[in-house]
Amino acid sequence: MKTLTAFFTASAIALSAGGVQAKDLGPDEALRLRDAGTIQSFEKLNAAALAKHANATITDTELEEQYGKYVYQVELRDAKGVEWDIEVDAVSGQVLKDHQDT
Repeated sequence: MKTLTAFFTASAIALSAGGVQAKDLGPDEALRLRDAGTIQSFEKLNAAALAKHANATITDTELEEQYGKYVYQVELRDAKGVEWDIEVDAVSGQVLKDHQDT
């Protein structure tokens, strides 16, 4: 019984630790990082995301710190109404993920 309890406790700790790896950054922190030159301008990051889907519009953006990297998340809606989730490396401007929102 003690082994089973220890297993469940360790599993719960491991799962909760995984959720802490991404940290949402507020607007003040995002602007500070941009002004310091740590991350690309939001115009460049938006352009990188929009380049993936012609005639799309941005519906939401968010800057996160994930495992020590700054990731800019962009939600798009294309001309057909399809929603896309794009993740851009906020330092380099490289698109990391581009997948349809389900």
